Amino acid sequence: MRTIRLLALDLDDTLLRSDLSISYHTRNAIKRTESAGVTAVLASGRIPAAMERFSRLLGMHKRPGYLIANNGTVILESHTGNIIHEVRIEPEIALAACDLAAAEGFAVQIYEDDIMYVSRQNEYSNYDQKLTGLRQVVVENFRAMVGQGCYKLLIPGDPMLLAPLESILRTYLGKDITLFTSKPYFLEILPPETNKGTALARVAEIMGIGADEVLAIGDSMNDEAMLRWAGLGVAMANGDDRIKDIADLVTDHSNDDDGVAEIIDKYILGKG
Repeated sequence: MRTIRLLALDLDDTLLRSDLSISYHTRNAIKRTESAGVTAVLASGRIPAAMERFSRLLGMHKRPGYLIANNGTVILESHTGNIIHEVRIEPEIALAACDLAAAEGFAVQIYEDDIMYVSRQNEYSNYDQKLTGLRQVVVENFRAMVGQGCYKLLIPGDPMLLAPLESILRTYLGKDITLFTSKPYFLEILPPETNKGTALARVAEIMGIGADEVLAIGDSMNDEAMLRWAGLGVAMANGDDRIKDIADLVTDHSNDDDGVAEIIDKYILGKG
């Protein structure tokens, strides 16, 4: 069995159950993993403020470690909160993306500190607020705010309508952005060559760990780069079919039935 030294975990629909909780069984499995000398890292599309309660629940604030936030645009130390790496979208690219989305009738969101700033509310931005617990603020001159720079843009909308917009953005801005759906109704725009995979590679390098010693678990297309880079990439049973096709293996159990603990027991603790 391969030796795993670093475990990277997506949050929503992977580590978190549908009610946004982490089961005792899974928390205990992560604790035993760390007792065995394996470092667990949370890698999420959430901003740091929306990750904090989960990292604290897992005790990550008590020992040196790392959190990957904003789908890889931010890496911070879990025990200090200090940002050790960050990258933002170039203002002119962010504005161009914002304009293309607005021209097609879409709202746009950005995140700073513990606030979600939106060009206008819709049912999907309201769901994001419920999911993350962030305060939602409608900004009258949203374009001016985007022009100051941002870590990422998120476009919430009907999945059927987002698909054509994704094609438009790839056509006009493809080489200048990273583009993917984190959920079917969330289209995300990041700086080029920036994703969970590049962030995880940076964390592993800092720790002196090779890709073959990394196990990553995720459920959606924002996890693709992370699963491809890791020595063992695992997709959740409840995940996007596209991510299942990419992964080295798929869990037997869903996020609601301790799929993460299943993989830890089998591939890290050797109970399989």
